[in-house]
Amino acid sequence: MKKMFLVGMCILSIFLFCGCGKKTEKDILKELTKKIENSKGYHIVGELEIINSEYVYDYDVDVAYKDGDFFRVSLKNKTNNHEQIILKNKEGVYVLTPSLNKSFKFQSDWPYNNSQSYLFQTLLKDIKNDEEKLFESNDNEYIYITSVNYSNNKDLKKQKIYIDKDINITRVEVLTESDEVKMKMNFNNVDMDAKFDDDYFELKQNMTVSTAEIEETKTTSKIQDIIYPMYIPENTYLTGQNVVNKDDGERVILTFSGEKPFIFVQETISYENEISTIPVYGEPLILTDTIGALSDNSASWVSNNIEYYIVSDSLSQEELVSVVQSVSVMPVSK
Repeated sequence: MKKMFLVGMCILSIFLFCGCGKKTEKDILKELTKKIENSKGYHIVGELEIINSEYVYDYDVDVAYKDGDFFRVSLKNKTNNHEQIILKNKEGVYVLTPSLNKSFKFQSDWPYNNSQSYLFQTLLKDIKNDEEKLFESNDNEYIYITSVNYSNNKDLKKQKIYIDKDINITRVEVLTESDEVKMKMNFNNVDMDAKFDDDYFELKQNMTVSTAEIEETKTTSKIQDIIYPMYIPENTYLTGQNVVNKDDGERVILTFSGEKPFIFVQETISYENEISTIPVYGEPLILTDTIGALSDNSASWVSNNIEYYIVSDSLSQEELVSVVQSVSVMPVSK
């Protein structure tokens, strides 16, 4: 009898041990929430891949967060080393182009008003806000599948958030409704106890660039090929094309008339000796190869040392973004 009792206790102990060792979805979310919300500062080094048809754009990503709602996200295009920085401090939200000494300043709720594949706070928010999220696990990791909110790209519908057994987010995939992967974010190195100096999030500090970068920017003085958008709204046509000489380069103005008229400007760029900050009543616009600025009736961005503007009182914001994306996806000459 005693022997049977001991055997029964052993079996019960093994059952309890195995049961206690397996984490539930609620356990994972609780631990992930604690890790992110208790962090006074974190530093992420990773890689972002944006996929559009057969074109792939690769970025080196450096993210810094400091308690008090300070964010700094550096995105450096691996192909041309063009770096842009999204900065949030007490003064506001900025998109910086250090090689030009230019920035856009936004009145914006970024980063909380949209999904962001490289920020822990927004990933956690997406998990918590989706009551229909899915949860999967295997021997190596846990996976959350949630809906996303990319207001400027309606094709992006969901994301897969991969978490290792130590409750660290390791990578994120953003997908269409048909499970086509459009973005991949890999978290290569993460420090959840990072500390930053107060000036790390200041505008002037982040505008410092090397002389070589400035000289490279100054070389753009002529538009070699005029670029035309691949998407034009129905019953809208190109009706005007003017090339205007500037003191330090040239500007091309394309006029589109019809039911949805708009003006598309492309011009050479130059380094500003003083920091130039342009106020924008809108949001940062993440494109495949750059970060731009989007307002209700205009968009502007820099790509391959050319600055682009699109302005229209007739296009909806969705149509405006479609025109912009058709330029950035595959810039071809007419």
